Amino acid sequence: MTTESLPEHPDFLWRNPEPRSSYDVVIVGAGGHGLATAYYLAKNHGITNVAVLEKGWLAGGNMARNTTIIRSNYLWDESAAIYEHALKLWERLPDELEYDFLFSQRGVLNLAHTLQDVREGVRRVNANRLNGVDAQWLEPDEIAEVCPILNVSPRTRYPVLGGTFQPRAGIAKHDHVAWALARRADEMGVDLIQGCEVTGFLKDGDRVVGVETSRGRILADRVGLAAAGHSSVLAQRAGFRLPVQSHPLQALVSELHEPVHPTVVMSNHVHVYVSQAHKGELVMGAGVDAYNGYGQRGSFHVIEQQMAAAVELFPVFARAHVLRTWGGIVDVTPDASPIIGTTPIDNLYINCGWGTGGFKATPAAGWTFAHTIATGEPHPLNAPFALERFTTGALIDEHGAAAVAH
Repeated sequence: MTTESLPEHPDFLWRNPEPRSSYDVVIVGAGGHGLATAYYLAKNHGITNVAVLEKGWLAGGNMARNTTIIRSNYLWDESAAIYEHALKLWERLPDELEYDFLFSQRGVLNLAHTLQDVREGVRRVNANRLNGVDAQWLEPDEIAEVCPILNVSPRTRYPVLGGTFQPRAGIAKHDHVAWALARRADEMGVDLIQGCEVTGFLKDGDRVVGVETSRGRILADRVGLAAAGHSSVLAQRAGFRLPVQSHPLQALVSELHEPVHPTVVMSNHVHVYVSQAHKGELVMGAGVDAYNGYGQRGSFHVIEQQMAAAVELFPVFARAHVLRTWGGIVDVTPDASPIIGTTPIDNLYINCGWGTGGFKATPAAGWTFAHTIATGEPHPLNAPFALERFTTGALIDEHGAAAVAH
């Protein structure tokens, strides 16, 4: 895709300048996290001599392929802290950015289908409350009040024994979020450069001093990597390895329907989650595909199993039709938690490994990554997510504990 053919947004025609020869900071990846990092570098730290480099087009990667869910009801203290910070930022960002990106706090309901699900759910509700995160345990009759179209009959294939509910959770329109952050960063003087692939790193010993790109060499005092799905490739080019694997993650939407689904429903046991977008599409997703890959597509059997579970839980959805499917690429770490911090290469910083939790973390990821890049030290919220934890053993294992892989 040439620079001349890059998509434009009707409400925001930003500059796509030629890269300058040098910047204070270069951010690799113009998705949600890269744009949020640039915004908070300017807003919180006064650093505006920043370039955000994107090999494709702005927010055209995973930011364009997520399913918009926002929540903070994670089990472990470290996870709950950073995701709750994100949720609090979400609650004020529409006014702060002066952009309506359709943030809707309609709640997220996580279903329990087995006794183990019940035990885990009650444990997580109590942990959330101790961490100041809003959380409720609901019995089946209470779940029916929150979401009347959900089948809570005990005679179903996946009987609902209860569920956790976070009322402040919800959804936001992902592309609007990207445009809101990009517009504000652009106004502050940040260069958003599309069609500019990073092909290598300029180094002076063990110190990064710039990047090689498809549009020429760019010098930089500091470089931050925020390219979901390709972090390990970039790290290898820089000369170090990351403990991440890249997996396809797919989802789908139906055709438009009248409003029928009032909240977000997720089921870890059957790996399906469902919400209804503002325009009326039913948005459905599943867990990551088991194999490694970089293709932005997924396996048919995953979609098939996902649909079977969805129709069992929501019989009314049997009348809906699939409109389109899509896939993203996510980085998954051994403990299903992100990596945010320094790297073995001086002046090179990394933000990756969010798995399926990247969108909901967008503002907090940008806030903490900007702090780390600006000061050279981690923010207290991202300090536990350092790369070094994989050698010290201080893991933050959210496998299963995160309620579902999203």
